[in-house]
Amino acid sequence: MKLILAEKPSVAKNIADALKIKTKKDGYFEGNNYVITWAFGHLVELYDAKDYDSKMARWKMDYFPFIPNEFKYKIKSNPRNRKQTDGGAAKQLKVIHQLIKRSDVEAIISACDYDREGQLIGDSIIYRGGHQSKPVYRLLLNEWTPAEVMQGLEKIQPNQTMKPLRDAGISRQWADWVIGINLTSVATMKYQKGRGKALNIGRVLLPTLKIIYDRDKEIENFVPEDYFKLKATFKTNENESYEGFYTVENEEKFKQKADLDRLQDIILKKPGTIIGKQVKKKKEFPPFLFNLSNLQGYITNKYQGWTSDKVLKVAQSLYEKKLITYPRTSSIALEESLVEKTAQVLKAHSADLPYKDEIKFMKSKRVFNNTKVESHSAIIPTYLKPKRLSRDEAIVYHAIKNRFIMQFMPVAEYEETKLTTKIHDEQINGVFHSKGRVQLIEGWKKVENIQSKDMILPSVELNENVQTTHLEVTSHVTKPPKPHTERTLLRIMETCGKGYKEEDSEEELGAILTGFSIGTPATRAETIKKLKDVGYITSSGKNLACTDLGNKLVEVFPVQHLFDLEFTGKLEKILSDIQKGKASKKEFLNVIFRFTNQSVDTIKNAEDVIIHEVSAQKATNEVLGKCPECGNKVIEGRKGFGCSNWRKGCKFVIWKNDKYLKTMKKKPTKTMVKELLKNNKVYVKGLTSKNGKKYNAYLSYTKNTDNEYYSWNMDFKK
Repeated sequence: MKLILAEKPSVAKNIADALKIKTKKDGYFEGNNYVITWAFGHLVELYDAKDYDSKMARWKMDYFPFIPNEFKYKIKSNPRNRKQTDGGAAKQLKVIHQLIKRSDVEAIISACDYDREGQLIGDSIIYRGGHQSKPVYRLLLNEWTPAEVMQGLEKIQPNQTMKPLRDAGISRQWADWVIGINLTSVATMKYQKGRGKALNIGRVLLPTLKIIYDRDKEIENFVPEDYFKLKATFKTNENESYEGFYTVENEEKFKQKADLDRLQDIILKKPGTIIGKQVKKKKEFPPFLFNLSNLQGYITNKYQGWTSDKVLKVAQSLYEKKLITYPRTSSIALEESLVEKTAQVLKAHSADLPYKDEIKFMKSKRVFNNTKVESHSAIIPTYLKPKRLSRDEAIVYHAIKNRFIMQFMPVAEYEETKLTTKIHDEQINGVFHSKGRVQLIEGWKKVENIQSKDMILPSVELNENVQTTHLEVTSHVTKPPKPHTERTLLRIMETCGKGYKEEDSEEELGAILTGFSIGTPATRAETIKKLKDVGYITSSGKNLACTDLGNKLVEVFPVQHLFDLEFTGKLEKILSDIQKGKASKKEFLNVIFRFTNQSVDTIKNAEDVIIHEVSAQKATNEVLGKCPECGNKVIEGRKGFGCSNWRKGCKFVIWKNDKYLKTMKKKPTKTMVKELLKNNKVYVKGLTSKNGKKYNAYLSYTKNTDNEYYSWNMDFKK
């Protein structure tokens, strides 16, 4: 009997389906010589500082820096109340360890995601409590289709070979804990007045904030300048017209309008000659396959209201439904070993397309290239076709499928024509340039019906004479840089400021895809979301901008290394090297510990400045109703509406930042709580669905049958 540990229940179900196991028990599936259980992501987490030393429950400057001699783990905390253990995690952890100890279980297979976080999740559960005597193996998959699961189980590897991946996961986790705990605490004591949310300081958070800050400053300091162009209209011998712009030494923008006005008087109605004609056929290759950052950028730029965090969540859902390959990838190519499988996927998805006869599978370096694959291949659909998709899932899925099919369509081609027209007058130093373009082959653009705008020039010959029929000096103003969007921000995070374009050389792309970045594909969306949540940035439509608090933090916080893209990129590069077995976890952590100690000293010795003043909300003693748990008074507190008998152990509370209500863009109010306590139900208007639609519903707040906490229930009937 083998025990398989999946990262999530949905993945465990996919594995059970592939193995044709139907029997489900409390916390696991069993059958056909396999037991399949699951985690809910991380079931354990690092100790809080106060778990090591009770005095750390209260912050004092003298207590920092704080770096434990040994990092310890505990069952993860209840997200609603961090003072309590998460009951669901504790229960599932107990189930997993009972299964591991079963006498008929001979080996354990970790089937968590094939990345450093997945490795950390699996190992932190399997090896919890000491040495694991039973052999542990690793299932390494890029998708959860039945065929892949069965093939993967035949190729499982000893888990020990994944030690570099685990070391990278541990290094990332410990580094972020040490930097976060120390610098967040010390910065909050130094720069914040009043009790409230801490000033969040993070290894990935601050350089991302600085990118937005720098762009804001560029826009703020931008001084617009006027410039002018001279546009001429020419008529050919065949009575056809075309336009051209006056150019001197490849420059067609001029600062002095008077100079162009003078030329206008000289040129008007004078003949000209076509002294240059270039006609070139040019190829347009499809954009590369999606990695996560490019997918997030594409969707957030094309569809209003989408965030990179939402794109990741939807992509993750498609992955768990076996419809796409692993989404948290930084690669824009596929491994060369996937040629045969990719051909089958293409065949499955092209059969019903109107342009199917133009689709031709081929092994090209743009698509299959091992040197361009970092851990995971690019995102493509699997051979399974979706039966039903939500609106959000359809948007992401079809973007991935279309981008995949584009790779095997004909290359688009167009003809570009450049004309150079010279006026017959010695006073005219410059020439007029005209450009035309005609699409010859639509090719891959058919997949998404991308319309190319033709700019047709008349048919003329070299040395042909033309007549100037109209001249116009046009006025223009230089434009400031555009605010960052999630798309542009993700690009800078992905490449650490070394931005690339689709047409960049393979060598340049290869240099980028080596781990030198801010964060990872999996964490960048979370970083942008966190910047919004902690109040450092705000969004208006697609545009991102720093808040007043974000500006002050960048300008006052003295640890400049944390704002430096190069510094952060180097740390991420070392983590990438640890993952490949090229760098040492111990050396990396020593660098982090030294940096943290120095940073704490820097902050302590910096000038005392208050950048954030928290105005304390006074809790009222107004009685909102009777506690359904113990009958005592329910009153409003700073963080929630709870029982006044809480000191004696009553756990009834409705948190002001309740996560369930937050998903529907609602917060509990005193009026809501009063009605709820009085009638056991409350009618709530203006709830927001995942699709952004508004609706109304009745909510009740009832005690769970399997623990002592309360949960929300929704009903649409009175």
